[in-house]
Amino acid sequence: MLTLSQIRKAYGARTLFADVSLQVNRGDRVGLVGPNGAGKSTLFALLLGAEVPDSGEICLQRGAVVGHLPQENAPAGDETVLDLAAGTTPELIAVRRQLRALEAGHGPEDADHNAAARFDELGGHAVEAKARRILAGLSFRERDFNRPAREMSGGWVMRAHLARLLTLEPDLLLLDEPTNHLDLEALLWLQEYLRAYPGAILLISHDREFLNQLVDTIVEIRQGRLFRYRGNYDAYLEQSQANEEQLLAAYKNQQRQIARLQTFVDRFRAKNTKATQAKSKLKQIERMEVIEAPQGPEATIGFQFPQPQRSGQRVIALKDVAFAYPAQPVYEALNFEADRGQRIVLVGPNGAGKSTLLKLLAGVLTPQDGERRLGHNVKDGYYSQYRVEMLRPERTALEEALDTPQRVTETFVRTVLGSFLFRGDDVFKRVSVLSGGEKSRLALVKLLLDPPNLLLMDEPTTHLDIPSTEALAAALDQFEGTLIFISHDVYFIRALANHVVHVKDGRLRHFPGDYQYYLDKTAAENAARAVAAPTPAAREATAAAERRAQKRQAAEERNARNRERQARQRRVRQLEEEIASLETRERALTAELENPATYAESERVVEINRELRELHERLPAAMAEWEAAASSLSELEPA
Repeated sequence: MLTLSQIRKAYGARTLFADVSLQVNRGDRVGLVGPNGAGKSTLFALLLGAEVPDSGEICLQRGAVVGHLPQENAPAGDETVLDLAAGTTPELIAVRRQLRALEAGHGPEDADHNAAARFDELGGHAVEAKARRILAGLSFRERDFNRPAREMSGGWVMRAHLARLLTLEPDLLLLDEPTNHLDLEALLWLQEYLRAYPGAILLISHDREFLNQLVDTIVEIRQGRLFRYRGNYDAYLEQSQANEEQLLAAYKNQQRQIARLQTFVDRFRAKNTKATQAKSKLKQIERMEVIEAPQGPEATIGFQFPQPQRSGQRVIALKDVAFAYPAQPVYEALNFEADRGQRIVLVGPNGAGKSTLLKLLAGVLTPQDGERRLGHNVKDGYYSQYRVEMLRPERTALEEALDTPQRVTETFVRTVLGSFLFRGDDVFKRVSVLSGGEKSRLALVKLLLDPPNLLLMDEPTTHLDIPSTEALAAALDQFEGTLIFISHDVYFIRALANHVVHVKDGRLRHFPGDYQYYLDKTAAENAARAVAAPTPAAREATAAAERRAQKRQAAEERNARNRERQARQRRVRQLEEEIASLETRERALTAELENPATYAESERVVEINRELRELHERLPAAMAEWEAAASSLSELEPA
């Protein structure tokens, strides 16, 4: 469907792509990964024609339609949410508006009939019904369908544009961070919907679990090249690590070979009897296709939380709390408690009140009835989804970080900023020019420089890439305080949560276990309901539970294979190091024997010959062991 051939693209002296090629076929699910600035968004711009390659060719199958969801700032005008989601022509929108006016009693009866007939001719009812289903799946409420899109927040406008793409069903979907503006339930719905999508999908995402569940191919952008891996994100990590190890081994072997040849050249090029051989070995070096040194992993957050002061056992409680927005009751007689060391994730549909509950816990909202009680020695810290808006745009990152109640030195603050990827002159960037991800990281720095023992976080991974999300999860895993958070990143939830609270219709339901326990418990309940009154949805829930069990078993088997493969890899590396050491020692002893001065000490000559005999016995044995170990390893390597 889509073919890129020998594409080159550079900006000044910086080359983003050097003769890269890629093919995407109908039905492919391709995840595009790489460090920030590697060129993921530029590749999308090339595919959409917004950028032109310096050389090479981009071919799209004749008649194929491409749909694109940008990461931010999709437009919204006077059309309703439903009009936008239906993705219809101006004529169809005009006819729909005419019908609505006629339904309200404005216009003659025959106009009503003509408009309805034209609406049917244009396929309006089918398209509208499909758009309604998709909007509901993305957590839109029925009462919002006829609201002007421009009245909605930016995140909801992005959801409406996503609904438009799914309604239109283009042959190739280009999705740039589609989960950024979704709550967990909408994300899971989208994940299932895209699994059955009839077209091809090329996807940029920082959500590891989303990539694992959806894609069958990973394309990594690295050093101006595209590397294709079969499988999901976890499979890509395994293959990439194995490839990196093989490349490193090949690089080291070649460097050793070059060093040996160069040593011979340097030693004998001036001797008449050896000059020809030296020249031959020099040409051998020049003819080699040099293996480039593998590039190390990209910089990631490497930060451990300063451990807070220990709190009492009961950290926070809401007692008989009532809260309502104007004309919108949320909670009545709400009770909630959290104990020291708990890591609670709040889940539930959008609009259920998760963020409101977090704000009540943080004291950002005041209950209209009931009370909020903090436990003994508790200090709370709130990381809001919109905390970045509290940063002062005229300040530098360093100035913002230094604005903390704690007594901290500039050296310490710069160290913490460096842990969050503000390195070198980056600390002098003004907040106004920082990217969304940089602002999120800076807001985290400000919170952690004044560490609480009750940490309340609303979507902390938004705008963080996969390595940064993983590092933040690892840091929070070492956090000794209490954590209550909202997230739509399933990997992040799985890594941290030991207690799940489901929020729906102003009620809380506690699941005293991790996220998998929550899924299994709810799936089992759905399965029990299906036995009593079997429905397609219940049967699907049972099947989903069985699939999860099969996946867990497969994961356990895969982990066992990985452990065995790593053990065999270690054995191969040990043997390679031993062989290299033996060869080095052999060369040293041989060189010593070739030195006439050695024969002045007869005992030394005998000792050298004895050691050489031992080396000559051990080297073939070590080579045989290495061949067996390498063969054994190849049996476990990914195809």
